[in-house]
Amino acid sequence: MKVAIIFGSLSDKPVMKKAAEVLRSFGVDFSAQVISAHRTPRLLRETAARFEAEGVEVIIAGAGLAAHLPGVIASLTALPVIGVPIGSGGLGGLDALFSIVQMPRPIPVAAVGVNNATNAAYLAVEMLSLKYPELKERLSAFRNTMQAGFVKENQLPDDWFLEKG
Repeated sequence: MKVAIIFGSLSDKPVMKKAAEVLRSFGVDFSAQVISAHRTPRLLRETAARFEAEGVEVIIAGAGLAAHLPGVIASLTALPVIGVPIGSGGLGGLDALFSIVQMPRPIPVAAVGVNNATNAAYLAVEMLSLKYPELKERLSAFRNTMQAGFVKENQLPDDWFLEKG
């Protein structure tokens, strides 16, 4: 099981690094590259053509501004693409979000919230867990631990309504 993380500029690294951290925590192999849909289109085409041969099963693509990268990748491969809109420029990522979610039929791109590469990685793990039972078990254990922690951290005392604040 392998995920490709692609982002359009080195300035996107802090956001996209969060996807790598989640994938690593689940034991999912990944590769990462900076490739621009606009500045290095031939490199993008060559890289997309190699994804399946390299065992890539899901692609996480982050881009800001016009954010064509996820859509261009989706047009070059039948692998699922998860777009991460990067908040940059004067519109705070709204332009990137619209670019990613408004893909024309029949070239879909899944989208997560602005700068939310973490959720992109969780979605990739969910997709892969359909095929890999051991990953599904790790995801289930993670969710159970997360839920138990939430319940414990958010217990209200019986007299909660008497507290100030």
